[in-house]
Amino acid sequence: MSGTAPAEDVLLGRWLCPVVWRVSARARRLSLRIDPVHGSVVVTLPPGIPRRLGVRLLQANAAWAAKKLRALAPAQPLEDGAVIRLGDVPHAIRHEPDASGECFLAEGEMVITGAARHLPRRTLALLRAEAGRRIGNRATRHAGVLGVKPRAIRLKDTRSRWGSCAPDGTLAFSWRLVMAPEWVMDYVVAHEVAHLREMNHSPRFWAQVAQLSPHRLAAHDWLRRHGPGLLRVGRAEAG
Repeated sequence: MSGTAPAEDVLLGRWLCPVVWRVSARARRLSLRIDPVHGSVVVTLPPGIPRRLGVRLLQANAAWAAKKLRALAPAQPLEDGAVIRLGDVPHAIRHEPDASGECFLAEGEMVITGAARHLPRRTLALLRAEAGRRIGNRATRHAGVLGVKPRAIRLKDTRSRWGSCAPDGTLAFSWRLVMAPEWVMDYVVAHEVAHLREMNHSPRFWAQVAQLSPHRLAAHDWLRRHGPGLLRVGRAEAG
């Protein structure tokens, strides 16, 4: 049987470590990893392995776990006054609890209407809508240059892939790209659109990418350094 228990704090020396216990029928050995989204350590147990062995593994790797968790970007809840970057422009969340109607973008602001309990959800919906608009515009422009057309464009909330191209021509992107610089989003979209011509990473593919965007190396570097921080937006405090 497989399953994941809710996170709990485990005392390792003088440090409370947020831990998620996961039992996996496919696991062949006891292991642990860092969850950069929720800021916790995930301990995976094969069936029949007692939790005490997982605790022992945690204790043996306590210094490593502490270092990795402390290196994560702070969790950034979607709340009144929080500042979220849309492309190259910071936008402050401004809650208007007495206003009705749709949420909207103003100059340097995201105006969120309605009750406070709906603020995170409505902010997320506004971010996703803006991501869809910006990503869609870029995909259409790049596809026109190459003479191709995506079957569909989907938005997801992935943890490890910023974009993908399915064999049927459907493109998928992380909505969190809307919080990256414009040129980073542009490169990711160009990369996936180029796969509509070349479903590989051959020299011909990279030539297509270079035709659409000159930012390949810089975008890779930006996402490597700052991408994990995008995963923390909209999260509560770690653990």
